[in-house]
Amino acid sequence: MAQASQEFGEWPLKRLMTEVVGSGHKSADDMTREQAREAFQRILAGKPDETTLGAFWLANRWKRNNPEELAAYTDVMREEAVITAEPDCDPVDCGANYDGKHTSALLGVGAGIVAAAAGTPVVVHSGDGVPTQKETAYKHVLDELGVRTELTPEESADMVDETGFGFYYQPEFNPGVHDLFDRRDQMGVRTFVNSIETVANPANADVHLGSFYHLAFAKKMTDLLKGSEQLEFSRAIFFQGMEGYDDIRPGYTKVAEWDQTGADGEEGFEDYEIETAEYGMEMEGDDLAVDDVTADSAAITEAVLAGERDDEFADAIALNGAFRMYARQDVDSLEAGLDRAREVIDDGSAAAVLEDLRSF
Repeated sequence: MAQASQEFGEWPLKRLMTEVVGSGHKSADDMTREQAREAFQRILAGKPDETTLGAFWLANRWKRNNPEELAAYTDVMREEAVITAEPDCDPVDCGANYDGKHTSALLGVGAGIVAAAAGTPVVVHSGDGVPTQKETAYKHVLDELGVRTELTPEESADMVDETGFGFYYQPEFNPGVHDLFDRRDQMGVRTFVNSIETVANPANADVHLGSFYHLAFAKKMTDLLKGSEQLEFSRAIFFQGMEGYDDIRPGYTKVAEWDQTGADGEEGFEDYEIETAEYGMEMEGDDLAVDDVTADSAAITEAVLAGERDDEFADAIALNGAFRMYARQDVDSLEAGLDRAREVIDDGSAAAVLEDLRSF
């Protein structure tokens, strides 16, 4: 957390509420970058009382934060709360929503391991029961698979260098945000913290793969990355994943892709759709539903990696693995990535990565 002796400016949260963000849905103003920075510095330092902080979070939710405010919050988080540990390889940073999934299987662990086996290093990060949903996230599936998760950032960096897949645990690499857990829990609704923690980038990766509920939010997150002074992503892909997670939906998935420097040397942003039927995958969302998200996701992941399943779950893990390869530009197309994903499953390479993770 920020130092208790830290000196602040002239904008305590109560003043921001009365003069800027809290004056009503139609009349509220956006904060300047410096106002937003000071607000989050005060929050990390534990300065606002619970009532004022709750009101401020709700005012931000009703007003809707712009990219500049989100970039300011992110920069303060990176400066004062995040402990980074950079692996020697340059992985894809996967920052799915931390509050988890409650209906469909979580496929990102299997997808990341498949990508790692194919030569695309992957980093995932999450917390444990993060508000508001407190459902299954990366940590829980990895725990169920017998993989260590409560690692220091340095151990996480070693994990990705040794196995190709690394997990960073929020209480260890982002203790300042973790200290806000109880207050977030009492809110009962998502706050801007749920957005910025997904781009904490503890491995200082160059490529980010994230998720969203609506396309407009993807553009806002892209503008956050561009406006941040602390994040150095040069490429990002956001997509409308299942339950807002970083799993491609069966059927139709909307994707937003940003490159700091495109093929023509200019910044590029495009949005497009992925249709799973175009890849020979005839499935619907209900086909990936499970009863126990944690236990079933782990069992499905292990069986797919071992080559013991040839069904919708196997297709979905292969496609999501291919998408991670594509995000890092290790393959030219999803089709090429799918061929590579199926190859490393068939030859046992993916199962070997899982065993390496269990032995780490």
